[in-house]
Amino acid sequence: MKKIIFLAAFACLSIGSIFAQNNFRGTIVYTATSTGETSFQVPDQISKAEVKVYDSKVLTSSPLFFGGNPFTISVLVDGNEQFTCMDLSQLMMFFSQKDIELDYTGSSKILVSHKLTKDEIDSLTIPVTEGYYVEYVSGETKTIAGKTAKKAVLHAFDENGDDNATTVWYTDEIGPEVNLIFNGVKGVALEYSINLGEGRQLTLSASEIKSGKVKEVDMLLPSGYETISEKDFTSLFEQIQEELKYLQDE
Repeated sequence: MKKIIFLAAFACLSIGSIFAQNNFRGTIVYTATSTGETSFQVPDQISKAEVKVYDSKVLTSSPLFFGGNPFTISVLVDGNEQFTCMDLSQLMMFFSQKDIELDYTGSSKILVSHKLTKDEIDSLTIPVTEGYYVEYVSGETKTIAGKTAKKAVLHAFDENGDDNATTVWYTDEIGPEVNLIFNGVKGVALEYSINLGEGRQLTLSASEIKSGKVKEVDMLLPSGYETISEKDFTSLFEQIQEELKYLQDE
């Protein structure tokens, strides 16, 4: 079985946004390209993506940002709250076909919300040697999709203490104070890369920023989802990871 790469499943509860920052309303279009030493064909379903922005709200359901996950995700960042919808129907069916029973017995369409304090937001920029923090680099910029992008470095430490640093080019002229979808950077990211292993790298770049045509009603999450607690969410995904790892090792 091919290795399933979780790019954002657990990050969906780790970071949110707080305080309205800008009044931009529109859509940002992203393109994904292979930029690593080992070239590969980017699947059509993740080659393009869109993010809708309405003042401090940011919404996306594009698989590009959550590629590799065997389920559908929609994420809405709104003020100091974040809402994540996940449709696990296909994954649950897959487990059923493999005769795998999960402890979780609720709906396969779940909604999890999380609210952050300002102290939690402020802690994102405090340098650490474990976990994660954002370093903003002054004096370095480049133009992406007509916007001046600033540089930030995302420091993420693995279980061995190694820093898997990633460079992000962002603009704080659009979007919220801190943005989950782009790993906690200010505003919105305009370009960053994802290391897929084995020399493969996927680079996401904003190709177009379209102002207007986004209304507040466009920022609604899909309906029909059952709300579960963060505790139940964590328990469910720990078991999902264990079962997927078991299947990958077969």
